Amino acid sequence: MNPPRTDARRHHDPEVRGFASDNYAGAHPEVMAALALANGGHQVAYGEDDYTENLQRVVRGHFGPTAEAFPVFNGTGANVVALQAVTDRWGAVICAESAHINVDEGGAPERMGGLKLLTVPTPDGKLTPELIDRQAYGWEDEHRAMPQVVSITQSTELGTLYTPDEIRAICEHAHAHGMKVHLDGSRIANAAASLNVPMRTFTNAVGVDILSLGGTKNGAMFGEAVVVINQDAVSHMKHLRKLSMQLASKMRFVSVQLEALLAKDLWLRNARHANEMAKRLAEGVRATHGVEILYPVQANGVFAKLPHEVSERLQKRFRFYFWDESAGVVRWMCSFDTTEEDVDAFVAALKEEMAR
Repeated sequence: MNPPRTDARRHHDPEVRGFASDNYAGAHPEVMAALALANGGHQVAYGEDDYTENLQRVVRGHFGPTAEAFPVFNGTGANVVALQAVTDRWGAVICAESAHINVDEGGAPERMGGLKLLTVPTPDGKLTPELIDRQAYGWEDEHRAMPQVVSITQSTELGTLYTPDEIRAICEHAHAHGMKVHLDGSRIANAAASLNVPMRTFTNAVGVDILSLGGTKNGAMFGEAVVVINQDAVSHMKHLRKLSMQLASKMRFVSVQLEALLAKDLWLRNARHANEMAKRLAEGVRATHGVEILYPVQANGVFAKLPHEVSERLQKRFRFYFWDESAGVVRWMCSFDTTEEDVDAFVAALKEEMAR
């Protein structure tokens, strides 16, 4: 039998990689193989398929016996659905000023989720009980949105990490005030790999109620999941997912990707490699006079400050973004497919542009 004909053509050079985002990377070959495996025949739609059912077993292995996964299309969808599930209509979410839900989701939590975000400036992207208390008040004040949730990101938007004890302290503090805790885990695998602990160590084991589980930044083609850990903390997840336009009809193709990442160690292998490449990049950058690394390199991102004109010239050779253009701060991200040669070529180009 002849293979099916396709008129698709490649429109990019597969050897070109940059440092703009781990979203730029393709899907891992093992994920692609899993998608092909799930593609035969018919499966029940809307999550009643065998792959979504097995994903529940896999997720419980990582996040405890009460955990339940609700696959969604993307990270913003995961965050909006998760936060809606743990708030009332008058509820508010305390988060770091740098949180993705505040600065990178187009206002979706507020416009689509109907939530009020109560932000707190942080020096390193991390909340503490003391910082939370800047916004944790006024529960009986009808003139103020009621703080009901604390949302943290692991690893943070600045590439820093919470220790399990730090998250435990946040959870205990939030729960003591009657608030719940959401963890944005778009790069949760990178955090676990860097801390060298299972994901449960800083989620269900320390009191996190609900989390957004990332897949796309760690080798999936598309798809994330909301993982409910504390079943008593949420209400009507299935209805919220549908209402938020995050219910996939062919859900098996989201679930099988997460299964491929999480069932064994692919998630950890991918994250460890990306982290190692970021460390290699940071080492090369530190040896370059005139470039300052701003935050500890604890995951797969490097934040640096260098002359603006150097960044602009370097961007013509490698893709990356300004983080704060007015201050000359840039962000360099590594992915599961970043190679040592990629890193070394970038460092060499940086040194050449700094020397001009």
